[in-house]
Amino acid sequence: MAEDDHAQTWSDFDDAVNMTPAALRKHLDGAASQAVGQKEAGGDESTGHAMGRRILAIKDKKKADLTDDDYAAMRKVVGYVHRHLKQGGDARKDPDSPWRMSLMNWGHDPHKD
Repeated sequence: MAEDDHAQTWSDFDDAVNMTPAALRKHLDGAASQAVGQKEAGGDESTGHAMGRRILAIKDKKKADLTDDDYAAMRKVVGYVHRHLKQGGDARKDPDSPWRMSLMNWGHDPHKD
């Protein structure tokens, strides 16, 4: 992938993930985080919770060490956050809503906007 695409992906990812690694880690350790999201058949962890852990791994890397797979994951995060922010309805007002908890699993706290 072109370096320009990586730069744009990094910028978009940085905008979408508005939680600090410490805040995301704390959230992922909580019961509310683990209670939301879709899980694969027989799985214990939701897709979003797993992606939250992946986001932390990406944030721990130096930009020069990011792989094409990392950039693909970053684009997935950006797409999810943008789609999910268009939803929410009345859940937007509830700080403990599954809608917010799910977004936070993906590194975005809509109450920070």
